[in-house]
Amino acid sequence: MSRYTEDSFKRSMKLELNFNNMMQQYVGEHGISEEEIAALSGQIEAAEKALAEKGAGDKLGWRELPYNQEEVVTDIENYAAWAKDQFEAFVVLGIGGSALGPIATQQALNHPFYNELPREKRGGWPKFYVADNVDPERLVYLFDVCDPKTTLFNVISKSGSTSETMSQFMIIKELLEEQLGKEEAAKHIVCTTDAIKGNLRPICEQEGYKSFIIPDGVGGRFSELCPVGLLPMAMTGLDIREILAGAAYMDELCKNEDTFKNPAEMYAILSYIAMKQGKNIQVMMPYADSLKYMSDWFAQLWAESLGKKFDNAGKVVNEGQTPVKALGVTDQHSQVQLYAEGPFDKMIVFLGVGKFRENITIPKIYGEIPSLGFLGGATHEQLLKTEQMATEYALMVAGKANMTITLPEVNAFTLGELMYLFEMATAFAGELLNINAFDQPGVEGGKNATYAMFGRPGYEEKKAELDARPALDPRFII
Repeated sequence: MSRYTEDSFKRSMKLELNFNNMMQQYVGEHGISEEEIAALSGQIEAAEKALAEKGAGDKLGWRELPYNQEEVVTDIENYAAWAKDQFEAFVVLGIGGSALGPIATQQALNHPFYNELPREKRGGWPKFYVADNVDPERLVYLFDVCDPKTTLFNVISKSGSTSETMSQFMIIKELLEEQLGKEEAAKHIVCTTDAIKGNLRPICEQEGYKSFIIPDGVGGRFSELCPVGLLPMAMTGLDIREILAGAAYMDELCKNEDTFKNPAEMYAILSYIAMKQGKNIQVMMPYADSLKYMSDWFAQLWAESLGKKFDNAGKVVNEGQTPVKALGVTDQHSQVQLYAEGPFDKMIVFLGVGKFRENITIPKIYGEIPSLGFLGGATHEQLLKTEQMATEYALMVAGKANMTITLPEVNAFTLGELMYLFEMATAFAGELLNINAFDQPGVEGGKNATYAMFGRPGYEEKKAELDARPALDPRFII
């Protein structure tokens, strides 16, 4: 039996959600009362029922990912084992969740200077890069650090029509075929896409590319626990079974019928009440460099899911809470001044770590200088944790609502827990807000305008609309 399925291991790796500092007993009038939570019992019950009825269909296929991927995981592991010895670098071509998720998991679970390590210290695994933005300098400079002839490119797009990703693919396909020939070039491209629909599926079949499937009901920002995220993790030697085990454990915890013991429901309820109190900003502040990019991944999940103009009845509601990224202790020296003394329009979520993987002790020197000597003999782990607790306390005293999620340690199991917690909390918050947390019409508007300006067939009406917009007023251009 794997240690990841043992109850004792699960309990030792259970995340802690401490929301004392969200409550009125601790932060005063700007906090949340137990009566406010109790008053939502009807909405909470309705939200639970709605999610249960949706099951794993439609947009909730991601809820089954911790359980239904045995064959997929084996295929990924076998492919990664083959590719490991074939390539010097692995490059993700994706955007949104297809990029943010892989970046977050690599930063969390691998050495922070992974690419700078000699290959033997990387366990023989390839270097790892993500090319998401289409800044023209980005891709050109990428080829200065990885040779296309020794690189494996992972094209991630469910529709196969993502302009940014597919433009990169088209450039790289031509480059590889010029340098290697068509047959050999095909071995350097692996696609992650829909099983049937979209542009990439027929391209894979025509070109002979290896491919992995993005399941139905799994949208981009909810896709990190399917091949979108699992393949990049496996290509750097990470244990993808462990991250799925952590997600499955969190799923168990999120089925608890006691709301006060259900981490996803509690996170969503507190955020929902905070929004209704006018706290329209949620700050995600990890106190660990390894979790820095979890804030980026969370920001897309929370913003794209909950920022909606219409509710489920078609009424204009303009709902949503703006996620803001911060990093402890770095942003104690920049943003925390605002959080402590600025307006009561924020709730702060700290991400803490119980035990760090490495530690270092501060030398006992400069004892004659009181402002330095007190540090001697302490560790950086102690200093970081103390500063986190001090910031939590300072915000509490200032009446600013905050809560803390603590990972016992950062590993694949706890990261699986954390990501699944955020996904479930987002889905539940969407039900409380009575909005569709699984579409993104605001994003589609920008995409459609881009297609129209490039003259894509089928977007002539949008092009005419753009052409009819008012001319720019030179008085407003300095």
